[in-house]
Amino acid sequence: MKIIAIIPARYASTRFPAKVLADINGKSMIERVFNQAKKAKKLSDVFIATDNQLVFDKVNQFTQNVLMTSDSHISGTDRIAEAALILEKKNIEFDFIINIQGDEPFIKPKQIDSLATILVENENVQLATLVSKINDSETLFDSNVVKAIFDINYKAIYFSRNPIPFVRNIDKTQSNEKQKNAWLLAHTFYRHIGMYAYQKQVLQQITKLEPSTLELAESLEQLRWIENGFSIQVVITPFESIGIDTPEDLEKIVN
Repeated sequence: MKIIAIIPARYASTRFPAKVLADINGKSMIERVFNQAKKAKKLSDVFIATDNQLVFDKVNQFTQNVLMTSDSHISGTDRIAEAALILEKKNIEFDFIINIQGDEPFIKPKQIDSLATILVENENVQLATLVSKINDSETLFDSNVVKAIFDINYKAIYFSRNPIPFVRNIDKTQSNEKQKNAWLLAHTFYRHIGMYAYQKQVLQQITKLEPSTLELAESLEQLRWIENGFSIQVVITPFESIGIDTPEDLEKIVN
């Protein structure tokens, strides 16, 4: 079984234009993501898919594994689907693709390998993704942090920007902060880490699906896959994910 990684590197970003080219201690963000991914032991190879000539030229300075894709893709999954077709035309063989976010320069190779391990152990997995335990109420109630619930076989049931499940029997006489902390004591919650693994054929299928009602409500593309009957295997990782969405995020990391 061959597992490759593709890193989508979109140039435009509403909150942080050209962030994949942002300098982090002498190297661009995208180069740091690529270098971390190359350390994963279970990947056959790593590629970068971009929509911009500036990014393409910058990436080409440290690797030739860069692909030019359309600038009309709405999601990273769509970009990776096109990149996968380009690789197939180049006769690159692979069975699964792991989507590694282009704005996570500190991604841990062990995170990638833990996701890849599930694919090796069960070749029937359609889709897979990572989650980590939530340990503070601020994260739990942050709508920018996606939460996940899954069944006893670690198959995803639902993803939401709200805390799920809802904990009903919390003492409402306590302060709001104590109520929030009580949720963590009442249940184990998990945050979704946006790294996906796709079976090659499944990737092409899900990108042809129309946006679903749940997806539009939560603005989460993985709900489209669940709503259409696809199965997402969940892998728990002890490692946190550090994404950079704004210039302020980058400043905190660098400093």
